[in-house]
Amino acid sequence: MTDAPPGSVAPSLPRSRSSRRPLLLCFSHLRWDFVFQRPQHLLTRAARDHEVIFFEEPLYRPGATPRLDLHETPEGVTVAIPLLPEGLKGAAAVAAQRALLDGLLAPEAGRPMIAWFYTPMALEFATHLRPDVTVYDCMDELSAFRGAPPCMMDMERALLARADLVFTGGRSLYEAKRNRHPRVSCFPSSIDAAHFVTARTPQPAPADQEGIPGPRIGFFGVVDERMDTELVGALAAARPDWSFVMIGPVVKIDPAALPRLPNIHWLGGKRYVELPRYLAGWDAGFMPFARNESTRFISPTKTPEFLAAGLPVVSTPITDVVRDWGPREGAEGLVEIAAEPVGFAAALQHVLDRPRAAWLKRVDRRLAQLSWDRTWAEMQGLIATVRRGAVRAEVPVGAASTVRSGP
Repeated sequence: MTDAPPGSVAPSLPRSRSSRRPLLLCFSHLRWDFVFQRPQHLLTRAARDHEVIFFEEPLYRPGATPRLDLHETPEGVTVAIPLLPEGLKGAAAVAAQRALLDGLLAPEAGRPMIAWFYTPMALEFATHLRPDVTVYDCMDELSAFRGAPPCMMDMERALLARADLVFTGGRSLYEAKRNRHPRVSCFPSSIDAAHFVTARTPQPAPADQEGIPGPRIGFFGVVDERMDTELVGALAAARPDWSFVMIGPVVKIDPAALPRLPNIHWLGGKRYVELPRYLAGWDAGFMPFARNESTRFISPTKTPEFLAAGLPVVSTPITDVVRDWGPREGAEGLVEIAAEPVGFAAALQHVLDRPRAAWLKRVDRRLAQLSWDRTWAEMQGLIATVRRGAVRAEVPVGAASTVRSGP
């Protein structure tokens, strides 16, 4: 699995499961405990028949000796967090991460391994690995995000050159990558319907939502540069009779810059298991995404999650939301689309007033075609094909690209 001398600074993996299972080593820019989204949905399913290591970006601590913090999640995934001394930068930080990685993998020599990348930047310390299969699961255009390293695009080119398979988290990303690799497959946002459908039945109100008057319009997800905070403020000012419930951690933007009106309630991050209780008390959902480079390729996982919860939702015109969930060829969509405050408020009023029975039937027919179990099974099939050596032959760029799990 590696052609470099292994280090000796990392503890060994937990041995609660059979060591004969294949190893899936995931490199992620996201923290496992941050927000439960695409990586968590897929890798908890992978953990049923793989030993999964989720290798995060480092944390820096004053005076720390480089080491790995390992812990196993309830889902059976081992999270590995490099702890590095504060101030360690550049080549020294890369070398420390490589040594920690090699020390972790040294006892696993000879086991089948899948290297699964969410961030191309991990190649800085993992380029020496020789896995059986390399997967690039491209869930976002990271080079367009605030604070992206200048070399991100170069690192992605290097990852595309060595990947056996490329998966994309939506159709826009698929179209951007399909001519850059011979094996690109589109796996858009899916759904754990059983989890969110519980929001359709009355549930005890969470303490911090209980006193918020209705109607409640809700958002859940990361609050960052992808949110149109001016739109949120304008909607709240235009409809002081509505309450806007905002759930999610605030990152990369100044919390002081968020609109602060009496009917906007910033409740902070919540655990995945808690979300249905909050959604059960909402009257509609909204996705006030900004239209900028960071949202050009997004395919929000929360779209089908809102729908599974039985909540009508209004979104700004994000390309993948419009194409996959909005109106088409004169037919009514499952999601309403609006671009500016007046139209957005009107669309929200429309979904609040609209009878839901017929709409819910259409929602459930559509969601019956989607599941994270199905997505992972299809991904496994492609990985198995690579393992059999069936895609090692030369293929013209773009010729073997496929769209899977699409609408």
